[in-house]
Amino acid sequence: MADKPSVLFVCVHNAGRSQMAAAWLIHLAGDRVEVRSAGSNPGEKVNPAAVAAMAEVGIDISAETPKILTVDAVKESDVCITMGCGDTCPVFPGKRYLDWKLEDPAGQGVEAVRPIRDEIKTLVEGLIAEIAPAKPEATA
Repeated sequence: MADKPSVLFVCVHNAGRSQMAAAWLIHLAGDRVEVRSAGSNPGEKVNPAAVAAMAEVGIDISAETPKILTVDAVKESDVCITMGCGDTCPVFPGKRYLDWKLEDPAGQGVEAVRPIRDEIKTLVEGLIAEIAPAKPEATA
């Protein structure tokens, strides 16, 4: 892994789970991690319930757009995480592949998306602890 690990979140439509995961990772890890998200069949827009659920915790994903999964995105990432949606990434040696089994927020209201959002946050916190833990503050 490089000095700055990179993570790719993949879900078929790149409109819900993968967008929330990317936003959590950016929010919680800051510039310690390079973050990407994509899907094999990107939707037209990010799921409005996912946007609303993330806004409730102070994270704005309203300007995000679903992106197509490319071989280059996988090659450039140290960790590739699928979101339990049946999507697969091209496999390259030296990459770490995870599959997070998460309920699909598509077609659900914000009430149903909140627990998915919270589960993703917990998974992202665990990922950060593994790949980019905070460096201890220097003491004078």
